Amino acid sequence: MFKSQRIEEVEVRSGGLSDDFGKLILRLTIAGLMLFHGVAKLKGGVGGIAGMLENEGLPTFIAYGVYVGEVVVPVLMILGILTRLSALVFAFNMVVAIYLAHRSDVLALGEHGEWAIELQLLYLLPAIAIVFLGPGRFALWKRTGLFA
Repeated sequence: MFKSQRIEEVEVRSGGLSDDFGKLILRLTIAGLMLFHGVAKLKGGVGGIAGMLENEGLPTFIAYGVYVGEVVVPVLMILGILTRLSALVFAFNMVVAIYLAHRSDVLALGEHGEWAIELQLLYLLPAIAIVFLGPGRFALWKRTGLFA
């Protein structure tokens, strides 16, 4: 067996380079786009979130967790550091956002006929996929399991 044939077989079994590029694109897309939300919170503060938490009878200091979910975690995901754990925190952040700000929209349609929480799900579901898929080859942190 030639060496090149052996490499091709390994790539086919492990998913190959295209799977790793797909995982990278997925990570860069949702984490990169979430950073815009995080930067807005850095500039404008978390007063609105603190108000929503207070209305729910929850401590307002929890609002500062949005900096973790929308700034720290996306940076870690982009770099491929603790990717699965970061994606899990990212997904939790989206569940909290849906509960606090969009729960009345769960059964609603938007003005163009789309599901009113479509955007939130477009962040949540890929994050869950990353938890299961892992970071792929293009990651700075080369571990396995939840800490991949």
